[in-house]
Amino acid sequence: MPKIVDAEARRTDIVAAVFRIIAVDGLERASLREVADEAGLAVGSVRHYFAGSEEMLSHSFAVVVDRITARLQAALPAVTENTSASGQHREAVLTLLGELLPLDEERAVDICVWMAFRNAARIRPFLAPIGDRSHREVAAVIGQVVSSLVTDDGDGHHPLVVEAERLLATIDGLCMHALLQPEWMTAAMCRDVLERHLTSLAVPVA
Repeated sequence: MPKIVDAEARRTDIVAAVFRIIAVDGLERASLREVADEAGLAVGSVRHYFAGSEEMLSHSFAVVVDRITARLQAALPAVTENTSASGQHREAVLTLLGELLPLDEERAVDICVWMAFRNAARIRPFLAPIGDRSHREVAAVIGQVVSSLVTDDGDGHHPLVVEAERLLATIDGLCMHALLQPEWMTAAMCRDVLERHLTSLAVPVA
């Protein structure tokens, strides 16, 4: 009796192979053949689940975006449900922001893959819609974090958008440094940088 293959499980295996290749050798090596070899499959088997490399890469990009945004959404209630004057709020903010940093093996792979796809989306139009969604969803969460930390001056003059973009830029920089210089940019150093950034906001978290 022929073995029944779980299609979703097989697609998950293929995506995992895409992630491993990108994390080690970069996005350029993530071809159908290389991914098939990494997953221990024939190229025809990969084509059974994905029509071509663009569909495979688009799906993989969407998966990593969903994984990262799911972690952010899971951490967000602790930020919004605590007052900005509490120590719990500060820890909740740091925990949430840590989900965007390569602080352990799982997050390191996800962040490496995420950044590789975000960069590729600049020049590969088929990835652009997912890249746009990635930015919107992450920026929306960061906007809520910043709103929980600072207050408007009553005339709408407080630059919440600027502060959100400044925090996003800090996160992106920490991601790059932590991926390229992990011995120096450790989890402790990332936390120290984030702590200093939080205290630079208009209403410090105490």
